Amino acid sequence: MNDDLTALIRTIPDFPKPGIAFRDITTLLLSPAGLAATVERLVLATRGRVDLVAGIEARGFLFAAAVAVPLNAGVLLIRKDGKLPGATIAEDYALEYGQDRIAMHADACAPGARVLLIDDLIATGGTARAAVRLLRKAGAVVEQAQFVVDLPDLGGADRLRAEGIAVDALVAFPGD
Repeated sequence: MNDDLTALIRTIPDFPKPGIAFRDITTLLLSPAGLAATVERLVLATRGRVDLVAGIEARGFLFAAAVAVPLNAGVLLIRKDGKLPGATIAEDYALEYGQDRIAMHADACAPGARVLLIDDLIATGGTARAAVRLLRKAGAVVEQAQFVVDLPDLGGADRLRAEGIAVDALVAFPGD
């Protein structure tokens, strides 16, 4: 159903290392019609009322802001630790080799706020799952997440679903 969007996403072989097929959404972002269709379809996939749209650094910010406007919702930024001024709360998560940490402003989300999580791509789900834990730690109700691209063979969307999150992705690239 989203073949038009799939055609706008460039594949860069062997990036960032040999054997990886990098799915580059910058070519989608260059297309006004493609960007508009992406935002419209993400909005249409949203279930129920949303108070905040949380975007994961950095490409998730673009889609979160664009989706928040028609939903009449605010935008919550989830950033790498140390990038936000003021008081923050943070969550650690595992990477392929080591650990990383994401953070949000401690006062960005009122308890009970209904939050939609958005990012450009879901692969293993480590960052998205950490974002859900972080938002829930702040008292948010997080029941849905949306992505432009899913790499289903890496299992991230299924890991989120196992945590009670409804996951939608516009485009899937099996085999990655």
